Amino acid sequence: MTTAINAAVRSLGGDFLAGAFGRSYQHWSQAAAGLCGLFTWDDLNDLVARHRLDAPQLRLFNDGTQVPPYEYLHTSVTKRSEVRHRVEPSGLHGQISAGASLVLDAVDKLHPGVQALAEALERHFRTDVQANLYASWHPTEAFGIHWDDHDTVVFQLEGAKRWNLYGATRTDPLRLDVEAPAKPEGPPIAEVILQAGDMLYVPRGWWHAVAATQGRSLHLTCGLTPATGHHLLVWLAGQLLHSPTLRANVPTVAGPAERAAYAEQLRKEVAEALHDHVVAEFAAFMDARDPGRPAPSLPHIGDVPAKPELALALTTARAALEGADASVVLRAAGHEWELHPSVRAALEALVSGAHLSLGDLAERSGLTVEQVAALATELVSKDAAAVSHR
Repeated sequence: MTTAINAAVRSLGGDFLAGAFGRSYQHWSQAAAGLCGLFTWDDLNDLVARHRLDAPQLRLFNDGTQVPPYEYLHTSVTKRSEVRHRVEPSGLHGQISAGASLVLDAVDKLHPGVQALAEALERHFRTDVQANLYASWHPTEAFGIHWDDHDTVVFQLEGAKRWNLYGATRTDPLRLDVEAPAKPEGPPIAEVILQAGDMLYVPRGWWHAVAATQGRSLHLTCGLTPATGHHLLVWLAGQLLHSPTLRANVPTVAGPAERAAYAEQLRKEVAEALHDHVVAEFAAFMDARDPGRPAPSLPHIGDVPAKPELALALTTARAALEGADASVVLRAAGHEWELHPSVRAALEALVSGAHLSLGDLAERSGLTVEQVAALATELVSKDAAAVSHR
């Protein structure tokens, strides 16, 4: 499945990044054919049966209206006064028979295969990714015409879905914005039929309506949340705290001349900070501080033992590696390590998402297993990596 994930993600590079990303939709026929078995109906049954999937993580929608959770969830109170909900299959089936579609949010936190897909997208787009599952049985539109406050990459796993795309009525709208996008008028600008194995990209703010066309349908929508100019300016303000001008009180009660002088000085310092490389610096900062998907390393709660069969993996898909000759610098999970260049090959594999045994890492780097275990201990202690027996 790793090969299929990598093949699908490769479709999202090159011409797509230069042309459609953030600007227009794009449809890839059969680019994700290898992912059709990534998540199955049996997987969905297993998750619903084994996990507490309360609303809003598990939701049903019918013709633009959310089905009340009490229609398919049973509520009970434990002896510790904890309110719990469990799915009643008969109620769930009944609502679906009446035309409802099922939505399961953040399925990447519940399913290893979907997590691997989300991490590959995080590594590619350098942003957080959440994967939601949509299951439909009827040609009824679950949500009606709507827009999302994030870019989406859709993977059709089974069946077919019709996507009516209307474009954006406000450029790059935000969830918390000063103005709401107006509902589009007229017919859609495109109708896309996604077949199993197809991929679709829809930019943030594009109005769309979706419905199954050939019986039951299963698809994943991966939401991307890239940083905006607002995020960059907030970060820049923090970088400028060394400036007395930025730390000074704003002269709200001063005269016009002093106010103008303050504004001019502030404008000058901000303009200087917005140099040609500021976007690259901001991107590196965001990657370095991303906590990823932290994982424990139980039963190893102290030093990682020097066992060649133990596997090591980074917990963030946005780790970065720099340097070559004198040293290499690894930045991950808000920390930075300067290491000997001999470990570069091993670190490159880890940064690419590989799970490598300590023995393999030792062989790649020319270090002993004990030395690799010491490195693993340091990374694990900073929540940048985890060890396991697989």
